[in-house]
Amino acid sequence: MRNILAACDRFPYVKVNRFICIYPAYLNNKKTIAEGRRIPIDKAVENPTSTEIQDVCAAVGFNVLVEKNKMYPREWNRDVQYRGRVRIQLKQDDGNPCLPQFPTRKSVMLYAAETIPKLKTRTQKMGGSEQSLQQGEGGKKGKGKKKK
Repeated sequence: MRNILAACDRFPYVKVNRFICIYPAYLNNKKTIAEGRRIPIDKAVENPTSTEIQDVCAAVGFNVLVEKNKMYPREWNRDVQYRGRVRIQLKQDDGNPCLPQFPTRKSVMLYAAETIPKLKTRTQKMGGSEQSLQQGEGGKKGKGKKKK
């Protein structure tokens, strides 16, 4: 409740409780539909975070609010990585979409899932992991069996 009250200060002209909620589990390709994924698995992203969803949606022009301490009810893992909920103003008070290219919550989820892999944080992680794998390959020698 405190987050909604704080958001009223940021967005005094809108009803924040009318914002749609997007949990990272909705876009996670590691989840099944029963576990909460809401988009097709081929369009989903590997372990998205609430801050990544916020970055993508804020960049396109949505009013966005992140609630860091909220958790998806079906999420059994209580790690910080899986916490967070993103609230997005999809429609104005008169019922018209805020952005005409995103009339539904599903269109917002598909856009976020399509754009998250292109974020700088995602592309830098991929490049760094390949280099670290190449450096660590040659240093390990196993102890072989002695022949009698």
